[in-house]
Amino acid sequence: MADTMQFDLVAPERMVHSASATAVTIPAAEGDMTAMPGHAPLIATLRPGVVTVMTDGKSEEFVVTGGFAEVSATAAALLAEEAMPKSEVTADFLNEKIAHAEKLVGGAEPGPQAALLGQQLNDFMGLKSRLGL
Repeated sequence: MADTMQFDLVAPERMVHSASATAVTIPAAEGDMTAMPGHAPLIATLRPGVVTVMTDGKSEEFVVTGGFAEVSATAAALLAEEAMPKSEVTADFLNEKIAHAEKLVGGAEPGPQAALLGQQLNDFMGLKSRLGL
């Protein structure tokens, strides 16, 4: 088994990050998960959160607003709605996301869709708190 896996984080407008990683922590809709070389294949939905990439004993962090992750034994590819280095995230950016989510929640009919929108709102608020913004 190899010691590293290929990691690619892609947003619609650009390749955000590509590296040979020893581990990647992914904010999946079902909860945070860590992909490592030899991981079983899976596809997961991303929720708003922080992606942590371990390379050569150091870590790098990125923020995603949603999307999909595809993991295999040799690679992890994240196709994000929006993605950026954690250092580029601002309070204004997250406040805009929270306001938009609040509007969607307020206009949703009760049911599964409203619950999903409410969870997304909670995820954005938790992300803002985690980042200290």
